[in-house]
Amino acid sequence: MEDKSFTLVNEEGKETKYDVLFTFDSDDTKKSYIAYTDNTYDEEGNISVYASTYDPNSEEMVLGEITTDKEWKIIETILNTIQKELRKKAEENNNEQ
Repeated sequence: MEDKSFTLVNEEGKETKYDVLFTFDSDDTKKSYIAYTDNTYDEEGNISVYASTYDPNSEEMVLGEITTDKEWKIIETILNTIQKELRKKAEENNNEQ
């Protein structure tokens, strides 16, 4: 994916800009997925992250629903792995200082 962000318009006509966190293809489901954020935070202070299916060959960003528990589990596993790696790097950087 070339752009690191995209804008969607909701039913009320409000535009929201999203930053792409990562994209990946699943051999299991034969679909492409995108994880993205609008850089807002939930009640617990966690950044809001969204995930959808998408067509990487389409010129227009069209997001699809994730419909199965299997798909959510795949995305959750990847998010958790990335989060662990980021924490590890942050700890290494703190130890170097």
